Formats: sequence, structure tokens, C-alpha cells
Amino acid sequence: MEYISNTLENLVEQTAFLNLTWGNLVMIGVACIFLYLAIRHGFEPLLLVPIAFGMLLVNIYPDIMVSPEEASNGTGGLLYYFYLLDEWSILPSLIFLGVGAMTDFGPLIANPKSFLLGAAAQFGIFAAYLGAMAMGFSDRAAAAISIIGGADGPTSIFLAGKLEQTAILGPIAVAAYSYMSLVPIIQPPIMKLLTTEKERKIKMEQLRPVSRLERILFPIIITIVVCMILPTTAPLVGMLMLGNLFKECGVVRQLTDTAANALMYIVVILLGTSVGATTSAEAFLNLDTIKIVILGLIAFAFGTAAGVLFGKLMCWFTKGKVNPLIGSAGVSAVPMAARVSQKVGAEADPTNFLLMHAMGPNVAGVIGTAVVAGTFMAIFGVK
Repeated sequence: MEYISNTLENLVEQTAFLNLTWGNLVMIGVACIFLYLAIRHGFEPLLLVPIAFGMLLVNIYPDIMVSPEEASNGTGGLLYYFYLLDEWSILPSLIFLGVGAMTDFGPLIANPKSFLLGAAAQFGIFAAYLGAMAMGFSDRAAAAISIIGGADGPTSIFLAGKLEQTAILGPIAVAAYSYMSLVPIIQPPIMKLLTTEKERKIKMEQLRPVSRLERILFPIIITIVVCMILPTTAPLVGMLMLGNLFKECGVVRQLTDTAANALMYIVVILLGTSVGATTSAEAFLNLDTIKIVILGLIAFAFGTAAGVLFGKLMCWFTKGKVNPLIGSAGVSAVPMAARVSQKVGAEADPTNFLLMHAMGPNVAGVIGTAVVAGTFMAIFGVK
């Protein structure tokens, strides 16, 4: 009888119920909300489902993220090894390879002025950097946090790892990916606030056709120019352009298909679950995390507003030929931000088609955020 009672007692002690804290319950609730938003409302489910599930797992079974040094049997948890690939900047770089293979750079090539809109949207990064410094973060931590303003999850993870800010990598990554997922909610009110109905109805001229030679030369030239000026951007810009060269050269279709599909989805699973698994209650529920989440929202709002305002300036210079809404796509959430520009424009005029025009600033924003990350690395002497 004693054996049975001891066995039952051991089984009860091994359940998660006795080890859950109020913080774990809060994080489990947040994970369920994220899953609801992803599944019910379709907010970037490819990102939000694995992130939310990683969040769920680590708050029920913390040892899934334990390191070999901390584990009693000397073996680390499953998601710990996934997370190492984030720290080593492997997964963010592979994400950029997949994005390059999936994305049409034609609108940016056809309208190089889109680079200005992509650059304007990076204002949110510098606003977040100054805000983080004012809130007491170190210069390196502030730089890592600020990339959230570009709505670029992979670059946020990449820079946090390079600047050795692993202690706040989890909150940074979750904030960046959360705001990327919530682009359809956050951006439209800002866009409508800063534009008039007349501006939102502006129809832009059809983009010129882009030749195959231009499409092939573009990733090669961008790689040479950007990486010569900022060699530290090579892991991100280089992989982005390599993926696009796969797509445009037309002679490596198998590599294009692999990078844009199988490899991309595998990397998203590994990166998403490992990022979600950094959100244990002990690591996530603290004042610094709250600051990071607030700074991220402010930065993202500033980046969106700066893009729209610069779009208004271009509209004025071109005498009404540029719809300011495409400026909001200057953040790096590809292609969600471009789709939001299209959606808001179509609400003003159902016959208005802005998607391809918005893809130019959207792609420029991806390149711009990587360049800003490389600039921070150069400033701090990181290679």
C-alpha cells in the first residue's frame, strides 16, 4: 500500500499543475490569445502559431529550454538547440534567403525612388534607439531593441545576437514578430490619420516593365555596393540577394523552389518555436520586457508615420502622382505592409491598385533595416 501511495505521490509531483506559477498562467493565456489571433483571424499564422506554441510549451515544461550545463542528465532541452541557431545568426540569415527567393524586386527596380520611402520608414528605428537610451538601456541594448521599429523579426534576432544581448533577445524577437503579425491592425489608423481621402484615392501610373537583365544585375550590384560599404551586412543582405538571384536567373529552379518553400517553412518552424520558448514567465514578466514592448510599438508607429509623411512630401513634389499610402509599406513586414497599403487605398477607391507600387518601398525597407543593423554593428566594432 505504501508503494502505491508513494508512486501516486511521485506521479502527482511530476505533473505541471503543482509547478505552475501565476506568471506561467499569464503567459499560457497570452499564448492562447496569439493562437486565437493566428487561427481565427489569420494574423500571420506562419509566424504566430509556432511562436505561440513555443510560448505554451516553455511555460508548461520549462526544461524544454534548459541548457546542458543546467540539465541533471547533461542533455539540453529540444528547443534549446533550436535557440542556439538563433544566437548563431543562422536562422535569421536563412529566413532572408527564403524571402529573397519569394519576393519580386521588380517594383523597386522600376521605381528606384521607392528607396527613399524605405529609408524614411527607418526613422522608427532611431526613435526607438533614443527612447531606449532614455529609459536606461545600454547603448548596445538600445540598438538591439530599436530594430523592432523596422518590423523585421530576423534582423532583430540577428542584431541582438551579434551585440551579445541574448538576455533580452526573447522579448525583442517576440515584440518584433508580434507587431509584424499585427500590421493590419496597427497601421491603418495611422495611415488614415495622416492622409486625406483625396490623397488615398490617388491612382499611380503603371510601373514600367523590368527586363530580365535588370532583374539579374540588381541583386549582384546591391550585394557588391552594400557589402563593400558595410561588410557586416553580408549575412543578411547577401542571403537576401542570393535568394533573389536564384529566382531571377532562371537556371536554378530547384534551388529557388527549395529556398522559397521547403527550407523557408522548416526555418520558420525552428525559429518561431525557439523564439516563443524564450518567453518563460521568469524571463518575460519583468519591467524591461514591458519597456521593450512599449518601445517597439512606439517605434513601429513612428516608422509607419514617417513613411506616410515622406509619401505626402513626394506627392507634393510630383504634383499628386504618388499616393502617400505606399510610404507605410517602407517597414520590413513583407508583403503584409504592402497588402495593407493596397487595402486602405481600395477602401477609399475600390478601383485603386497600389500593391505593386507598395512592394517597392516594402523591399527597400527590408534592405534598409539590414543596412541600419550593419551600421550599428560597425559603430560598436562588431564583425
